[in-house]
Amino acid sequence: MNNALWIDFFDDLQNVRGRSQNTIMAYRRDLELYKKFSDKNSRLLEFFDFMKKEGLSTRSQARVISSVRTYMRYCESRGVKCPELRELKPPRVKTALPKAITVNDFEKLFQACETADEAKTARNRLTLLFLYGLGCRVSELIGLNLNDFSATDRWVKVLGKGSKERLIPLTDSLYSALENYLRMARPKLLNDQNSATLLLNDRGHRPSRVDVWRWLASWSAKAGFAEPVHPHQFRHGCATALLEGGADLRSIQVMLGHASIQTTQVYTAVTTNTAAKAIEEHHPLSKIKDQSL
Repeated sequence: MNNALWIDFFDDLQNVRGRSQNTIMAYRRDLELYKKFSDKNSRLLEFFDFMKKEGLSTRSQARVISSVRTYMRYCESRGVKCPELRELKPPRVKTALPKAITVNDFEKLFQACETADEAKTARNRLTLLFLYGLGCRVSELIGLNLNDFSATDRWVKVLGKGSKERLIPLTDSLYSALENYLRMARPKLLNDQNSATLLLNDRGHRPSRVDVWRWLASWSAKAGFAEPVHPHQFRHGCATALLEGGADLRSIQVMLGHASIQTTQVYTAVTTNTAAKAIEEHHPLSKIKDQSL
């Protein structure tokens, strides 16, 4: 594969398209994988077998091909022909419905996050409330600063993918929890008086993604769950709860920061499945078996 435009391509991803460093690194890994294959193989159809041997799932294969095709389109926009672009097609991926945390499981975690340290308990509770109540990603959560909170207007400013900002209003319970944390807990956890970060880890610094994963694993075990709750389950749970509560798709899209309404529409399938299950369990007609009506 022609890699002459890699530097320009990655520069374009970062400075023109505004992609995050994690996204850029993912593109680099995908392109390096394709180059590893193409340096030794000329038959494009063998790329799928190559990716399977590398241990990639169908979804991961689709991501790699999408990355490679994005690069090839960039090359062609710069006058470099890439005949493989017309041949390289992604595999069909079955869209899995997102697994959402339930209200009952959230309440168990909320109880399990309590500690003997009141400041840490307040921090833990706020972490869970923000993940579930705002539907924010872990990267967005740990990136929050003090000046991202408006006490007057009662919203927080979240920096999402592509450095896109969005304002999320706070409910009364979220506002109270945040006020209590800032007033009573944060000063006790703070290690650096000049720190601007909103959440603080046990060392008094900005928490990392690993910190949040570790907290959730600990609380999940304490709550008696068979496996740790994934951070994204809160985001899915937030969207599902809003949709079932009557919120429109556009509002949910704006709140979660989805670039496309199609991403948000996935949750309509979740609520439809939930409704179908409820009907099957509770509607009197579901008790009538093998009878013509």
